[in-house]
Amino acid sequence: MSYQRYSEEFKREAVKQVIGWSMKSRLTSDLAIDAILMAVWKRHPGDQVIVHSDQGSQYGSDDWMRFCKEHGLVPSMSRRGNCYDNAVAKSFFSSLKKERVRRKIYRTRDEARADLFDYIEVFYNKTRRHSHLGLLSPHDFEMASLGKR
Repeated sequence: MSYQRYSEEFKREAVKQVIGWSMKSRLTSDLAIDAILMAVWKRHPGDQVIVHSDQGSQYGSDDWMRFCKEHGLVPSMSRRGNCYDNAVAKSFFSSLKKERVRRKIYRTRDEARADLFDYIEVFYNKTRRHSHLGLLSPHDFEMASLGKR
């Protein structure tokens, strides 16, 4: 993925919307915390919201566990060796690679970050249609389900 070495995303599965993401040069707990913090800021979840992840070391870190506890989030990890537990994230990253970053070389991390922002915030969430959502974008589906469209 060229300069986009590690990125993290948290999706609201019901509407297939990415609500938190981050990009850093290393896969650390800070990467995961930055992504989930964006989701917390955007959605202000109530207590006991389940946050599902794979078994990466960043999700078992003291920093991650403390963050989840402080924000009323319940960490949930996939089963070891079961790729289906993390199918939602894998599907998103497959789409990202196919639709945006395949064969693309970014000159800088800032260029990669700007392109990732455009893909997630402008295209994927607001424009890209999903058959699972009746061919609506995640944003339009959510607005329709809230009676705002």
